[in-house]
Amino acid sequence: VEQGCDASVLLDDDDASNFTGEKSAAPNANSLRGFEVIDSIKSKLEAACPGVVSCADILAVTARDSVATLGGPTWTVELGRRDSTTASFSNANTDLASPLMNLDELISVFSKKGFTEKEMVALSGSHTTGKARCLLFRNRIYNETNIDSEFAKSIQSNCPSSGGADNLSPLDDGSPVIFDNSYFKNLVNNKGLLHSDQALFNGGSMDSQVATYSENPITFYVDFANAMVKMGNLSVLTGTDGEIRTNCRKVN
Repeated sequence: VEQGCDASVLLDDDDASNFTGEKSAAPNANSLRGFEVIDSIKSKLEAACPGVVSCADILAVTARDSVATLGGPTWTVELGRRDSTTASFSNANTDLASPLMNLDELISVFSKKGFTEKEMVALSGSHTTGKARCLLFRNRIYNETNIDSEFAKSIQSNCPSSGGADNLSPLDDGSPVIFDNSYFKNLVNNKGLLHSDQALFNGGSMDSQVATYSENPITFYVDFANAMVKMGNLSVLTGTDGEIRTNCRKVN
């Protein structure tokens, strides 16, 4: 059961056993990071109570704590997940949302996992923090028309028309670190960094939802927290399924 809340994404590639994990899949490569933070938490937990806390639970809790620490909402994380013993490079490539997607494609990807359109917009609000690579928004800032021209120019200074593929720019130019509703305010002003961001507010069916979140941070927080609980319950392994990994990067 890959693509669930089962820590499959933490597994490293293993040349010896010819295993390819999800880290190198297109949506994750050079974008997902911070794995050493999970390693540190895991090693402390293993020293204190070995074989009890899964890597999947660590991921679920750190997601919540990161959001709360950055000023966002908190929620109750249900615990008891177990870790996958495999991963799926191909599923990661086909099932995860791409920064190049249009609204109908985004709705479809989230719908496959059981999320409503409203939940999709709420979860996209996680782009109120974090950064993206120049490679993934270069076409938008040079060629798309539904973008604020001053904003495009300011981003171009760090993302040339060629080269600099790994140069990073904040997903939320308004308050790049804080978890707030600035992301949605950006979209209303055509300042979405990724094509998939601006697709949420581009004359389509989600415009009113984006506008609501841009004006009502508490509404966004409540919807985001509820959607994160739902995501944390996605295809979890419990009971005798999976395992409790000793090292989050490899199966026992």
